[in-house]
Amino acid sequence: MDMAGSTKRQKQSKKRRRIAQGLEMTGLNVRERMQLKMEKKARRKTEGKYSVQQLLEKVVEYMDNLNYELAQMFCQRALDMEPNNLTTLDMMGNIFAELGNSEKAKEAFQKAVALSPDEGYSKYMYLGQIHCGQEAVQYFKKGIELLIKDYQRQEEMATGAASFDPDNAVVTPQNISTAFCSLAEIFLTDLCSEEDASTKCQEALGNALAYDPENPEALQLMASYLFSTEQQQEGKTYLMKSLKQWLPSFQRAESAIPHDSNDLDPLQTATEVLEGLLDEDDEVVQVWYLLGWVCYLQSEKPNEDVSFKDSARTYLTKTKKLYMKVKCDDTSLLVHTEQLLEELGPSEDLDLSDSEKLPIENIEDDFVETSEDEEMQQE
Repeated sequence: MDMAGSTKRQKQSKKRRRIAQGLEMTGLNVRERMQLKMEKKARRKTEGKYSVQQLLEKVVEYMDNLNYELAQMFCQRALDMEPNNLTTLDMMGNIFAELGNSEKAKEAFQKAVALSPDEGYSKYMYLGQIHCGQEAVQYFKKGIELLIKDYQRQEEMATGAASFDPDNAVVTPQNISTAFCSLAEIFLTDLCSEEDASTKCQEALGNALAYDPENPEALQLMASYLFSTEQQQEGKTYLMKSLKQWLPSFQRAESAIPHDSNDLDPLQTATEVLEGLLDEDDEVVQVWYLLGWVCYLQSEKPNEDVSFKDSARTYLTKTKKLYMKVKCDDTSLLVHTEQLLEELGPSEDLDLSDSEKLPIENIEDDFVETSEDEEMQQE
């Protein structure tokens, strides 16, 4: 009798679970139901089987393979086990950021800040990217402060340590330089209209180049800043330095030039290298942008052919259209592109009324949508 009663209770318990599962699935679409089932399956597999450290190793594995959905499931399980684990919170914030869920990412990073406000710079840098204006500035400044502290501690530990390998350093001068670039970008974009924006931007860029004088991003941003403040010659100098750093093809082209050549135009060399890069990949926003910028600089020379203005206008127009197509997030690049297009004005073979009627979205370009683009739009 007891056996029969036990069997009956087990059946009733299973029935209640099925009813509960059915209610839980009510109102969900097919994708959401599948996601819920996968999460439950992953949870059952990990319960009592993995430690938090082992779960995080799985998270790293899935993130390296760009499988952020599965990474999220394992990371959530680790958080269920240790809700205040700072490493796990940072990982979860990164995962949400990669999945485009900025609100969830913000929650994870802000919880990490509340738990440990004076340790761990990465959460502040991510929060700076998510926020705008003065909020972003405050997060970036705190992140930079902690970065520099970590770097100084690292340098102290390395002093006299024969086994220290600088190539495996946790924080590098380039890391700090890039962080200062993030700060400078805010003053070039969100806060550009503030009274002291120019001074603060210049200060941040000076710090970026002090930590890493050869950082291509810092060089390019300094060039953008100088051009925006009408310091054309200085901007050109930094532009050429940037090209030499981040374009290996430019370095190869330069090394092939005889040292006694005095009539070489560096802008023409840059144009040739950039056009060669377009042959390899014509959907890199920065290449179109630099081509437009170089042609613009050429057009500013005395007695130059008007064709440089036409070329600059064409390249910069393509820059803007490709920027929108690939959803680029380099706002300073877009701002400078629009500034240059405004300075170039309409083509001389169009009257003003025609140019005003010609929105940039209607200009024909060479970017043909691939089947992958169409599939993403359908999704």
